[in-house]
Amino acid sequence: MARLLRVPSPQPEGAGDGAVSTLPVSELPEAAAARRSESPFMQGVRRLRRSTTALVGAAVVALLVVVAGFADVLAPQNPTDSNQALTFSRPSLAHPLGTDQLGRDMLSRIIHGTRVSLAIGVSSVLLALVAGVPFGLIAGYYGGRIDTIIMRVMDLILSFPIYLLAIILMVMFTPTAGVVGTIKVVGAIAIVRIPIYARLVRGSVLSIKEKEYIESCRALGQRDPVILARHVLPNCLAPIIVTTTLGIATSIIVEASLSFLGLGTQPPTPSWGWDLKANVAFIQASPWLSLFPGLAIFVTVLGFNLFGDGLRDALDPRLK
Repeated sequence: MARLLRVPSPQPEGAGDGAVSTLPVSELPEAAAARRSESPFMQGVRRLRRSTTALVGAAVVALLVVVAGFADVLAPQNPTDSNQALTFSRPSLAHPLGTDQLGRDMLSRIIHGTRVSLAIGVSSVLLALVAGVPFGLIAGYYGGRIDTIIMRVMDLILSFPIYLLAIILMVMFTPTAGVVGTIKVVGAIAIVRIPIYARLVRGSVLSIKEKEYIESCRALGQRDPVILARHVLPNCLAPIIVTTTLGIATSIIVEASLSFLGLGTQPPTPSWGWDLKANVAFIQASPWLSLFPGLAIFVTVLGFNLFGDGLRDALDPRLK
């Protein structure tokens, strides 16, 4: 920011001493040099802190993580305990979000459903990363027949709509209750998302491998795994991080959709999608039973999308 420097100005003879004039000068060279010397990571952090969208999304995500981590403490009751004497209770002090057709506390089910949704969303995305990123690195770096084979397999998976393929996989896996059933849902969603990361990384590698520093590494005799791990992959991290954040929101929606269709998380495991399915028949008489699980899905997906958009703007090197 420009500031004013007060300097003495020439005065005619006889004028009073001490007269000064103001001249604008640019930002101090030291401050400008310090700003230019910031690492790309620190520049991204600075832009992220200035983004209201990213801060709001980060606050929502942080709140969800806290709720999921302390679900046992925050939930007023066990989410699977039923009480036939309290079925379809309206929201009250004892049950702030009411009870369902089995007399289960909806607030407790939504709090524990946060843990299930975040666990499935994060786990499926990480599993897709573990498989998709190496495929993208190999296909983009080596090219040729290897690239053709890998990309044709990815295109085959992408030829199915994401929800249709997830439904087909869950029918093949046979939905079950408990931890095993949750693992099946995670695997189905991860398989659906592998091609997204493979194609994303491949596109980045195709441009990075032609850079001068990659040619220098080859000339120095570095092996391909070292080049990929130390020089190629770090330069692909920005789009991977953004896509991963947005992918968690998509995975949560897919899990809720599968549960709504009866192919996802099975009871008695708390699930927002399953609560929507079980209570949609009572939406006219007891609208809160479907309203609150739907709001939980909406807020969670919105938080991750806002945070992902903020990360995209912060990590874009074209934005200064």
